[in-house]
Amino acid sequence: MPPHKTPDHTHAAGGGHDHGGGHEGNEGHQHHAEEMKRRFYVSLAVTVPILLLSPMIQGWLGFRLDVPYREAIIFILSTFIYFYGGWPFLTGMVTEIRKRKPGMMTLITLAISVAYFYSAVTLVVPGGKEFFWELATLIDIMLIGHYIEAKSILGASDALGELVRMIPKTAMKIRDDGKTEAVPIDTLHPGDRILIRPGETVPADGVVEEGESLSNEAFLTGESKPVSKKPGSEVFMGSSNIDGALKVRITKSGAESYLSQVIELVREAQSSRSRSQDMANRAAGWLFYAAGGIGAVTFAVWSALVSPMDAVLRTVTVLIIACPHALGLAVPLVVAISTSLAAKRGILIRNRQAFETLRKVDAICFDKTGTLTEGKLEVSRFETVGEAGELLALAAAVERNSEHIIAQAIVNYAQDRNARVSEAAKFTAFPGIGAQAVVEGHEVMVGGPRLLERESLELPEALEPFRREKSTKVWVAVNGRVAGVFLLADRIRPSAVGAIAAIKKLEIETWMLTGDNEAVAREVAKTCGIDHYRAGLLPDEKVKRIRRLRESGKTVAMVGDGINDAPSLLTADIGIAIGAGTDIAIESADIILTQSDPSSVVHAIRLSRATTRKMLQNLWWASGYNIVALPLAAGVLAPWGILIDPAVGAILMSASTVIVALNAQLLKRYGSA
Repeated sequence: MPPHKTPDHTHAAGGGHDHGGGHEGNEGHQHHAEEMKRRFYVSLAVTVPILLLSPMIQGWLGFRLDVPYREAIIFILSTFIYFYGGWPFLTGMVTEIRKRKPGMMTLITLAISVAYFYSAVTLVVPGGKEFFWELATLIDIMLIGHYIEAKSILGASDALGELVRMIPKTAMKIRDDGKTEAVPIDTLHPGDRILIRPGETVPADGVVEEGESLSNEAFLTGESKPVSKKPGSEVFMGSSNIDGALKVRITKSGAESYLSQVIELVREAQSSRSRSQDMANRAAGWLFYAAGGIGAVTFAVWSALVSPMDAVLRTVTVLIIACPHALGLAVPLVVAISTSLAAKRGILIRNRQAFETLRKVDAICFDKTGTLTEGKLEVSRFETVGEAGELLALAAAVERNSEHIIAQAIVNYAQDRNARVSEAAKFTAFPGIGAQAVVEGHEVMVGGPRLLERESLELPEALEPFRREKSTKVWVAVNGRVAGVFLLADRIRPSAVGAIAAIKKLEIETWMLTGDNEAVAREVAKTCGIDHYRAGLLPDEKVKRIRRLRESGKTVAMVGDGINDAPSLLTADIGIAIGAGTDIAIESADIILTQSDPSSVVHAIRLSRATTRKMLQNLWWASGYNIVALPLAAGVLAPWGILIDPAVGAILMSASTVIVALNAQLLKRYGSA
């Protein structure tokens, strides 16, 4: 079996510059967009006199403008626009050549260089016609195209920028003398105490020591409903404190905080490599060599059959049409948008290749405890041979002295039913067996099956059938006689049934792999609608089951809690850690779901499929239009009077880029679905 893939954080190449995500990436795209806009406006201003001084334009518009030293003026203006407006493309070509990956920038530079130098030669060598105006308009269109591209990427990465803006700059640190002082958040350390006033943003992860308030943690759960905070509650950097003052002891600050981990994962996902990006890069390389070959043939044929000037026009048009501008944008823009949409839904992508593979998953294996169920026991039934309310109060009086999770489940059950719980005396705990105490003059014992053995207690006939129940059982004895039994079970998550049904509608096989016993596994699988289940599995046995599924030709995803399921997550084609909460740095998972909600798996699959569709649509458009446009640019329909000038070619090329950008933006409709 091939080794499991690890996330590749290599920046995706394409279009001559980086389309990766990240805060620095956002600033880079902002600067790039502003630079392109500035160069476009300056070049456009210079283009106007070039157009007015061009004999071809004067002939088309029917006017004549005689200006002394016209040729010198138009040459100087064109030289300026070639170097100033064309500078991003000239430097981009140098970068591509150094990397030995000629692409879009090289093609653009060849096109504008051929136009510029040929026109310059016509000023001193009789017989040719200059087309400086085409050089100028070509550069203008290329600049505006790059500006649109940079703005599109910038807009797609807005979600990451929003996360970065959630980090406050300062915090109110509580000094040893009890006074507060404003300090930069990068000076905070675990153990420090801070004051968070109403309306402020939490500057670090921590635990509330004093105060009560409501907190908006929409970035963590995807839900905007405020969360109550009181002493002992956790708060997270980036959340908003709504209506009360809180004194918090910091547990995680800086890069260790939950928000910082989210930002880093989104940044890695937006800049990580993908199969589709590799395909786009290869297509751009092929297009460069194809355009070079077609351009050379076009120049040779037109030079022989018509004239060198027409040959240059046709060659320049071919080079412009073939510019893989849209290819450079096709995948990175979709990646940026899909990653942002995923983050908003609590889906954090660590491995883009695994996320793309998720679209074709055939089988999904779920862990049970903590994934399909909530991972905590609660009382499902309470059976008695006498008055239930009185017995419940007696049992709860004993159990509230214990911190055991089963004891807490019984106490919570009693509180939900408003049982009157008295004080217990002479409390004694028997580890692994149970506990006893005196409550209202009665000797009350509460415990599991071993309690019955230890005390040699007989079950009344009414309770005998429950001895064979597979649920966790807690018996209650009063004054030496068994009077009732609690049946406890791990509650199935409310969304699990709907999530499994939705997955099956996607024609994906569902499995449950659990270490729990057969009876419990069978009941959970039946309730959730799972296709297949295997019970009593050790971690290595889960791994073997996943391997068998993969060896049968299936693409397998494993959904677990990311801790005891780590081997299974690594073995599957796609490892999905669910309910990671604030512990999201799970190295074994390809995709991390911050919410403990199986329906997030459905969202991830649908988003993966929608993302792949957009990538393929963009790749087909960005590459496919060349099949028609390149022959037209080369002049194959010239005998029928159909020719494309360089400026028209530039417009067509830019139009393809705009179409690709708009098509990628349509992916945002998924986010509102």
